[in-house]
Amino acid sequence: MAININGDTFSKEVLESDIPVLVDFWGPRCAPCLALMPAVEAMEAKYDGKMKLVKVDASQNKRFCLSMKVLSLPTCLFYKDGKEVDRLKGEGLTIDDIETSLRNMIE
Repeated sequence: MAININGDTFSKEVLESDIPVLVDFWGPRCAPCLALMPAVEAMEAKYDGKMKLVKVDASQNKRFCLSMKVLSLPTCLFYKDGKEVDRLKGEGLTIDDIETSLRNMIE
């Protein structure tokens, strides 16, 4: 089950995680975000135990998004061992792009 995070919980849920983390920045008015959401959430079950999915509602966390240099939606950040290892963003982002980056991170 995806965990909703914000600036206060980012360090604990992402930087201190024992397994790789996919951070999904989305917005309730972002059609591409909403279209990707079911497939992104399904990947969590597919890679159960190998990765963690956390979500950030950009409309509720504007300052945090700016501090993370997330300026467009959707944006996916990939963290391993507390460090950002990849970043995907933009309207043309596909679930295949996300899964490829995820596989590269966990293998």
